[in-house]
Amino acid sequence: MASSHSPAHLPGTGAGTQLLDHPWPSATQHHDAPYTDAQYAETSYEAPYAAEASAAPAAPAVPSFGQPFGSSFGQPLDTPGESAPESADVNRHRMPRQSRGAGPLLGVTAVAATLGATGFAAATPAAAPAIAAPDEAPVSLSADPDPGLALAARIQLQADSQRTAAEESARIQAAKEAEAKRAAQQLEAERAAEAAEKAKLAAIKLPIADYELTAHYGQSASYWAHLHTGLDFAASTGTPVMAVGAGTITSAGWSGSYGYRIIQTLPDGTEIWYCHLSSILRASGKVVPGQQIGKVGATGNVTGPHLHVEVRPGGGAPVDPETWFQQHGITP
Repeated sequence: MASSHSPAHLPGTGAGTQLLDHPWPSATQHHDAPYTDAQYAETSYEAPYAAEASAAPAAPAVPSFGQPFGSSFGQPLDTPGESAPESADVNRHRMPRQSRGAGPLLGVTAVAATLGATGFAAATPAAAPAIAAPDEAPVSLSADPDPGLALAARIQLQADSQRTAAEESARIQAAKEAEAKRAAQQLEAERAAEAAEKAKLAAIKLPIADYELTAHYGQSASYWAHLHTGLDFAASTGTPVMAVGAGTITSAGWSGSYGYRIIQTLPDGTEIWYCHLSSILRASGKVVPGQQIGKVGATGNVTGPHLHVEVRPGGGAPVDPETWFQQHGITP
């Protein structure tokens, strides 16, 4: 029995794309009503596709993607109030059916191809730019060191050790030289101080600061029993009398015609006599040049207050005091 089904294959479609037959509901039947047994029987797939193709009218065009399902291939759906088509074949449209073969679906293949060519390629992240490594000499990872480098390292180590030893030796030598120099400077300073002290002690000073010479050594007079044995420094009573040099006071007290007298012994043994004193301030002990030891007076055999000074080398006979002072750089 001939069927009024639509053709199984649309013109121009691939062999893998087929149409699925199904009845179209009548205008009076609700779109959601279930099919009857007769309708299912009419949609049997057992009829030869060749007979269907020869008996069926030309198939309408395949609806484009996005067109409302159920339209008459470009025609609007039935609307309420309109009468259904008179032809009985209107209710027997066929839906496209995809074959289980290897043929791709229409539309999906194109979409997949488009996405594969554009979207997928655009979604692939770009490769990061390569970073150029700085120019560096290749590092050798060989387990065997270069004998030449090892020898050079040993030589350098030995040279560094010798240089360090030389520097340490030089430092020690410099420290010794500096210490010796400091010791020499200290010794020189001590010697200079000692020499200065000796010079100070050896210095000779005049016994009175403000005076007048009234009698010289060797003069004669009626009031002297012998020639004058000293040098007279006339000054007022109480004028300070100082030691002429460093030495030791070996005698002090009353001495007849000399009145109150002080005898000082110098380091070389020379005795200095201080006579006719009014008072004695230092009777013993060591004294230094310029140290006060008494005061001018008029005691003993005198005609007025004055200081009579005698110089006796080695404690012997007196010598001219004026000449002795001049020999020590002093001019009375």
